[in-house]
Amino acid sequence: MNRSRHVPRLPRFFRSRWGRRRAVGLCLAGAAVGALTQAPAVGAEGAEPAPAACPAGLADKATCYTGRDDNGAHYAIAVPDDWNRSLVVHAHGGPDLGEVSDPERSTGDLERWQVVVDQGYAWAGSSYRRGGYGTRMAAADTENLRRLFTEEFGRPQRTYVHGQSWGGNVAAKVVEAYGGPSGPYDGALLTNGVLGGGSRGYDHRVDLRVVYQYYCRNLPRPDEPQYPLWQGLRATSTLTTAGLRARLQECTGYASPAEERTAPQQRNLDDILAVTGIPERTLESHLRFSVFTFRDIVHERLGGRNPFTNEGVRYTGSHDDQALNAGVERFTADPTAVRDLSYDSDLTGKVSIPVLTLHAVGDPTAFVEHEAAYRDTLEGAHRDRHLVQTFTREHEHSALSDAEYATSLAALDRWARTGDRPTPRSVAASCAAFDRTYGTGCFYDPGYRPSSYASRVRPRPGGTDWPAMTAVQERSWSRVEGVGIAP
Repeated sequence: MNRSRHVPRLPRFFRSRWGRRRAVGLCLAGAAVGALTQAPAVGAEGAEPAPAACPAGLADKATCYTGRDDNGAHYAIAVPDDWNRSLVVHAHGGPDLGEVSDPERSTGDLERWQVVVDQGYAWAGSSYRRGGYGTRMAAADTENLRRLFTEEFGRPQRTYVHGQSWGGNVAAKVVEAYGGPSGPYDGALLTNGVLGGGSRGYDHRVDLRVVYQYYCRNLPRPDEPQYPLWQGLRATSTLTTAGLRARLQECTGYASPAEERTAPQQRNLDDILAVTGIPERTLESHLRFSVFTFRDIVHERLGGRNPFTNEGVRYTGSHDDQALNAGVERFTADPTAVRDLSYDSDLTGKVSIPVLTLHAVGDPTAFVEHEAAYRDTLEGAHRDRHLVQTFTREHEHSALSDAEYATSLAALDRWARTGDRPTPRSVAASCAAFDRTYGTGCFYDPGYRPSSYASRVRPRPGGTDWPAMTAVQERSWSRVEGVGIAP
């Protein structure tokens, strides 16, 4: 069989005879590595894609590249030998909090999402130009990578955007900003997405931050510099994640077996979990977000302004709700900070292409009720005909079954190609065929429908109407100089 016609076109730089010889040498040398690595002496800003070793599972199936775009965002690309001429552009979660783009993020993401390439799609993922919060920035970097791919490899027949976790928010923003009826995207796959947006999507972590401090009083301690809790952490604090874990352990004993906790520790833990509804196994990660990511949002992105409020929220479920509500710290948001966070990350529902979502009902990080927020957002914008939501009985956040990812991509591709809108049942029914390849299981629950977002996260005043930001608000705010979060 002649496989030459399936081999993807190399980037322009490697089409010269010297470039082809160098590319072959790099690929052969890299294949022994077994993990995607940046090619030597490549990676300066604006450099073209350089051949790199593929993850071990793709070593004999694809050609891989790495590079850095003009904004400084590192990226990774994989093109399968039997390319189906479609591209999946990936938006990663987080946000990571490093100051600069991390090349290992995109290469690690390729290894994690190699099921996409295994199914015949080219894959491209950006590490984003910097760490820290910035949904529109991340969306722009994702779109920039799509353009770079098209310039180097030619325009795909179809292009899809995929985002998981916060990347679901980023990918949904890509759909609204760049995915118009005549735009370059044919569909979107959002998996375990943070789809409530920034202005409401973190209210449960606001609640955790104040409830934790009420019971534990060690973040900050009484003898440390004090700061309002909406800051997450004071800007100059040297607290590390290890230090945070130590304080959480000191207060709750969360890392110890129940029989080794003191009575005060157990009561603190019981009260914090009961009031916030956060699962015990992700308590630490939610607290980290409410400390370190809140600090990034407030101090680095919003100039010290407060986008959060808990005024009027009544906390229940503790052993003494009256004392809790009387003693918990209260604060009111700065309207300009709310506006800027909302403009950056909230969704209008302005969707014109097929969007398929996949969410674990037991997701302990991005609660499944985010899907209700997104459903209500598109219904509020009268665009829900473009949405199909599917759910699984899994209890993980960062990764779902490979068979389900393959199933979801196939259903989205069929929808985009034929206009035949799938149903949760038709998607679930098609999973078994993919599971014969991957053996990771099919856990769909076609009849599931999540309760409202307000049923899981205590709403703030006006917080039950969706979209959180209307298209009219977005247009109006876009005229405000300096609105949003700077790239």
